[in-house]
Amino acid sequence: MSAAPGVALRVHAAQLLDAVLHRGRSLKAELAAALPLLADPRDRALLEAIAFTALRQRARAEAALAQWLARPLGRRDGVLRALLHAGFAQLALGLPAHAAVDATVEAARALGRAHQAGLVNALLRRALREGLPPAEPGADWPSWLRAQVRADWPADADAIFAASAEPAPTWLRVNRRRTTPEAYAQRLAAAGIAATPSALAPDALRLDASCAVADLPGFAAGEVSVQDGSAQLVADALAPAPGARVLDACAAPGGKAAHLLEREPTLRLTALDVEPSRLAQVRATLERLGLGAGVRLAAADAAVPAAWWDGEPFDAILLDAPCTATGIVRRQPDVLLHRRASDLAALTRTQARLLDALWPTLAPGGALLYATCSLLREENDRQIAAFLARTADARVEPLPARFGRTSGSGHQRLPGEDGMDGFFYARLRKEVF
Repeated sequence: MSAAPGVALRVHAAQLLDAVLHRGRSLKAELAAALPLLADPRDRALLEAIAFTALRQRARAEAALAQWLARPLGRRDGVLRALLHAGFAQLALGLPAHAAVDATVEAARALGRAHQAGLVNALLRRALREGLPPAEPGADWPSWLRAQVRADWPADADAIFAASAEPAPTWLRVNRRRTTPEAYAQRLAAAGIAATPSALAPDALRLDASCAVADLPGFAAGEVSVQDGSAQLVADALAPAPGARVLDACAAPGGKAAHLLEREPTLRLTALDVEPSRLAQVRATLERLGLGAGVRLAAADAAVPAAWWDGEPFDAILLDAPCTATGIVRRQPDVLLHRRASDLAALTRTQARLLDALWPTLAPGGALLYATCSLLREENDRQIAAFLARTADARVEPLPARFGRTSGSGHQRLPGEDGMDGFFYARLRKEVF
């Protein structure tokens, strides 16, 4: 691997993309395994950029291979196909030809594909000359999901597809228990990091350019967290009163629970997650921010209250429900590889089961915030409409315009609007009879 600088990085990129593209692996999990193998932070940043860019332009890369190859690659050529995706991604990132082409050709040899190194060289140099072929809007999306987005958002579908293919900006949430957005923005500026405050999310700063978490001043001390602006608005939408008994029903990785406690540390918070390993993430998040004291953490299925509820009603409930994640494709482009049509029906059943199970644990007069990072109406406004139809003591409380456009009984933000992720919010109040 010493024949050219960066060959090892290209090998890692090909292996990572092969696992994600061809073996159903999670991009997040593969990056977590691969990044520690690279000692230089610049190499780690480049590997991450290659992976995300390759997945975002997957349809265009596949179109190039279909048009430019005299014979399709075989079933055993998965790692070679992945290496070509990585090479095309480097060109899209603007890397010099000697880095993007030469090191990728050497990586083919390092991967045991010396007999195909010439093919890699020819294809990458053609891409360098001509660019990748264009693709139809939404070509990366599975056909069933693309059709669903067009049916749900006919006037916005192309904009959704375009925004979902763009890199997502980095949003920060400033911990007001430690500092203020204004003061923290000055610290960022002193560190050479430019940031813009948000008129919609009062604790938020949006970075003008991405940077490593390790470079954020005060991160380890709990002064700031990374969280999209849409997710930060959850705390404003629920807005529990001081001292309220609050349930975060699907809490991992803990950002929303932490934000609620940053806003109001007197909350009596219970945080659930069905996966014990994910609950450990919640604990680590709260400990970093100095918020863990007094919080009850339980590994439990929120849809089975008999297993975890003590019978005392909650004043406020956050249900950040499991969903198709179609609003955060720009952050998780592998969603489009893993999502199946059958998932939608299964997820909507789970969402309904959670709503029905949690509602009896809410005190009369209390509020439940239903939220998803989905764009699909079946998971959002239609889910809430069905719940209202079968729940006599539930009523909707409309939210202000900063939560997005009105969508049925809730509010929907589409990806890229106000620079934020796609997100749905519906605030429900329990009637007092």
